[in-house]
Amino acid sequence: MQQNVHSIRPFVGAENFDISRRFYRDLGFEEVVLSPGMCLFRTGTVGFYLQDAYVKDWIDNTMVFMEVENVDSFWDELQVLDLPSKYKGVRYSPIRTLDWGKECFVHDPSGVLWHFGQFSKK
Repeated sequence: MQQNVHSIRPFVGAENFDISRRFYRDLGFEEVVLSPGMCLFRTGTVGFYLQDAYVKDWIDNTMVFMEVENVDSFWDELQVLDLPSKYKGVRYSPIRTLDWGKECFVHDPSGVLWHFGQFSKK
């Protein structure tokens, strides 16, 4: 296929839709309400759909990788937000350095695992 792709947007479920909406707004995403059970959350030119849908096996196996410009700065900003004290089930895993770059992790209130990473410049 020879298409000019503009974006890719995963669908993410939520155990408690309203709590997850607040969490993602607090994380810095802009919310666009599309319907009573679906929102687009975006930052810059990237985004994802949050659904008012919960299937435990699906959520427990959902991971999203978001590339950031500077994972160290992202981690510092994340610490200031202190989302684990505001949302039950949210937890952070600190930066780890791998052969491809660095990443840190955030589990959202439903259990979705977010990887925030920065690739090494080679």
